[in-house]
Amino acid sequence: MDARRRLVDDPFGWQRTASGQVRVTRRGRLVAVIAGAAARRLDRVLDGDDEDAVQHALARATGNYRRGNER
Repeated sequence: MDARRRLVDDPFGWQRTASGQVRVTRRGRLVAVIAGAAARRLDRVLDGDDEDAVQHALARATGNYRRGNER
């Protein structure tokens, strides 16, 4: 299955906390808590309207990102 299709069919969820952290979930489970400079970098993308860019950024931030050369 294509990685982009996987993000459409099974997207990441996220929420900002009052302390500035970004909590990332997938399938109802917490997969990562992004804090500090990484959370501030994510804020720029999360505030945008491009859902594909948001999903891509969350995948990269959590480490759930395939580079296309694994088999």
